[in-house]
Amino acid sequence: MATKAPTKKPAKKPAKKPASAKKPAKKPASAKASGNGYDADAIQTLEGLEAVRKRPGMYIGGTGSQGLMHLVWELIDNAVDEAAAGHATRIDVTLHRDQTVEVADNGRGIPIDEHAKRKVSALEVVFTELHAGGKFGGGAYGASGGLHGVGASVVNALSSRLIAQVDRDGHTWELAFRNRVAGHVDAKTRKFRAGHELHKVKKIAKTKTGTRVRFLPDRELFDADAGIDFDEICDRVTRSCHLVPGLKVRVHDKRTGGRKEPFEFVSRGGLADLVDSHSEGDRASEVISLSGIETFTERVPVDGKMRDVERECTVQVAMRWVKGFDSSFHSFVNTIPTDQGGTHVTGFERALTRAVNDVLLKDARKLAKLAKANKHRATKDDIQEGLVAAIKIEFPEPQFRGQTKQELGTPAVEKIVYDIVKSGLADWFGGSGPKTHINAVREKIATAIVNRVASKQVLENRRKAASMGSTGMPDKLADCRVHGPDAELVIVEGDSAAGPAKMGRNSENTAILPLRGKVVNAGKATLKQVLDNAEAQSLFTAIGAGQGKDFDLDSARYGRIIILCDADVDGSHIRCLLLTLIHEYMQPLLEAGRVYAAQPPLYSCRVGDTLHRAFTEEERDAITAELTKGRRKATNLTWNRFKGLGEMNVDELAECALDRDSRVLRRLTMEDARQAKDAARLFDVLMGSDVAQRREYLIKNSALLDPGTLDI
Repeated sequence: MATKAPTKKPAKKPAKKPASAKKPAKKPASAKASGNGYDADAIQTLEGLEAVRKRPGMYIGGTGSQGLMHLVWELIDNAVDEAAAGHATRIDVTLHRDQTVEVADNGRGIPIDEHAKRKVSALEVVFTELHAGGKFGGGAYGASGGLHGVGASVVNALSSRLIAQVDRDGHTWELAFRNRVAGHVDAKTRKFRAGHELHKVKKIAKTKTGTRVRFLPDRELFDADAGIDFDEICDRVTRSCHLVPGLKVRVHDKRTGGRKEPFEFVSRGGLADLVDSHSEGDRASEVISLSGIETFTERVPVDGKMRDVERECTVQVAMRWVKGFDSSFHSFVNTIPTDQGGTHVTGFERALTRAVNDVLLKDARKLAKLAKANKHRATKDDIQEGLVAAIKIEFPEPQFRGQTKQELGTPAVEKIVYDIVKSGLADWFGGSGPKTHINAVREKIATAIVNRVASKQVLENRRKAASMGSTGMPDKLADCRVHGPDAELVIVEGDSAAGPAKMGRNSENTAILPLRGKVVNAGKATLKQVLDNAEAQSLFTAIGAGQGKDFDLDSARYGRIIILCDADVDGSHIRCLLLTLIHEYMQPLLEAGRVYAAQPPLYSCRVGDTLHRAFTEEERDAITAELTKGRRKATNLTWNRFKGLGEMNVDELAECALDRDSRVLRRLTMEDARQAKDAARLFDVLMGSDVAQRREYLIKNSALLDPGTLDI
């Protein structure tokens, strides 16, 4: 017997929950709860090309001229890769009047068929997807310039307009972009229409292929003064032609004021032509050409797993020595110039140094004396005097340090280059090269070693002279009898001030060193210029603690250095130069607080037994007002104006600069030295002999002046 199902009673309404129960469950404890606003909502993801626009410096190195030029390099490098792979023979670069840049090649043309995953044309994928291109996996390119796969898409990301045209399959196909949105420009209305379909521009011969990309950089992202340099492009494409013999490149500047004649270049001799074109002056040797191929194993991800992959690396080197001293070095990975070097350059330099020392300079007669002191080995700088060299390596998927691809990071390449270069140079030095050329290179490098050792010996002798005791001191130094922490060296301006200073000093612990000329500006002078300056040399010798990195504070003969100069423009200049010299070559003195500036007054007035001193006109007037509050009249006060230290008598100079109980000294700091360095540089501009430099400064800063103050 069926039983009747119990009647279902309506559910009771839930009791009213407190207000707090209506709130959603609390999120896990986070930074937002603590009040600093850092939670999941603060984590942003950048889609597509927005990452490039957010941080352009990560992809092109900056937003100045260098970054703007990098956009041009990306397109040129793509075209050169086509030529290096044997598919293109010509590249055209055009700088248009409307500030757009166009790069065209007669290579295979970017594929136009539909991409299987993206469901849009491969052409659109290349210009809109980061890390998309034909340089991965070795399918389209065996060895290419850049394997980051962001070149064309980065150009689009940083452009306000871009048009790509491809010649393939009997038609010219076009895809345009406006602010990274794909579409095409209507031929009749010239209006942009968004869409993914490629536009057929015209029919062409089925055998004609190529790619043309024309872009307008987004000026909102670049510095106002960033520009594209015609000569720099010509230099870059010239080097590219040397990497791909037979490639013809044409650069045309159609901008207002641009060159009327286009630049054209083609090379047949490769790296040897590059070295020959940069060989200035008389040649010391022929062009030495070295080459070789070796393999290495690299562990890389393949299909999501790390696997060992064998790579083939081709090395080409061309080099020669000229009789001058300037060096020129060019390095390339595939078709990309590596201006910052990398592992291939390190291998080359190591091999060059080893081959020169072990083979070329072995038993060199000119170095026989130096060999006894073990000073006969050539350094990198000795060898590279007058060296003109170029190195190019080719291998798949190079690892660069940084997106701008200026430094190679693949470790295994260093040993490969080292082995090939060392073996080739050892053969050339050993007799395969012309004997007269080998001897000329040997003589050149040996002479460089001798000169370097001799120069170092001169510096060592000067350091010894600077650290001598009381003998060998400058003739103009009036030395004290006792040296040490309580002794002080007072540097005065000229002989006129030196006389009163010598008579007013305490000769027990105060030495006087007069300067008889301007001290060299150590902020811009070379070490040789500083050491050759008589005033700088006198100061180094008097202090006796050396200079530069060899300065030893504990060896200083004086506990204080006091600069005493006139309170005028010349005095300020000399004080700046002295402080700059101390900052550059005796910095521990400043860091220890042992450098001072004496503060001689501009005015003095004696009232009874009291001497009043004023360092400015305002201070003089204030003292006068204070002294005349009673019945004393201002006319009864006699203020003496000192035009220079030489006009002070012995007692006056001693009281204001030499007497430790009455003088005023100002301790000089590192910040004072940095300001003095800038001031010394400005003095050289405004008071130096370079009229053009001074005129340029005045014109540049004329906007800072009140026109009403100018006598025009």
